[in-house]
Amino acid sequence: MGKKVDYKKDFKHLYMPKSLPEIVEVPKMPFFKISGSGDPNDEEFANAVVALYSLSYAVRMSYKSDEVPAGYYEYTVFPLEGVWDLLDRSKPPTDKSNLKYTIMIRQPDFLTEKGFERFLEQTKRKKTNPYLEKVRFEQAADGLSCQMMHLGSFDDEPESFERMETYCTEHGFTRTSKIHREIYLSDPRRTEPAKLKTVLRSPVSKR
Repeated sequence: MGKKVDYKKDFKHLYMPKSLPEIVEVPKMPFFKISGSGDPNDEEFANAVVALYSLSYAVRMSYKSDEVPAGYYEYTVFPLEGVWDLLDRSKPPTDKSNLKYTIMIRQPDFLTEKGFERFLEQTKRKKTNPYLEKVRFEQAADGLSCQMMHLGSFDDEPESFERMETYCTEHGFTRTSKIHREIYLSDPRRTEPAKLKTVLRSPVSKR
């Protein structure tokens, strides 16, 4: 199958940034996505995450099947990502019940729409999870963005966003949207809050 693709090495600039703000250009990439709203600590969010991973691992392990996708190469499953917004902007961002999200996992370039449909049906037969019905296979491109690695609790992210805002102001960039992307490199169920690693990314434009 050739060389194994590891996102931490082969896409280091997108998934392993330094803990200092920087400007990057993020290209179009294929994702499995589920959209929802509410507190990410609720069961609904957890079931959506499980659905994404179940389908992603079905693609990853397809080299063992009778129908190996054309162009298949070995790779490390990409991390969970989330694009976050607010349902009601008059409420504080600390109100987790007011959150609106699209969570997603990047997919390898060889996956096609037909392949997605096949893996979705296979996974539905093996897993009883109603959130599989909500999975979409779509392209996404963040384009010009400011990003940095946030080290620590999710609750401390506003401090990192302030650093990103300051960096953009000093270097002639403007944040173009209130939404932002988070890439989760740590499992919060197994990692102390102080040791969590999360990539934070916001869309920007050059002034």
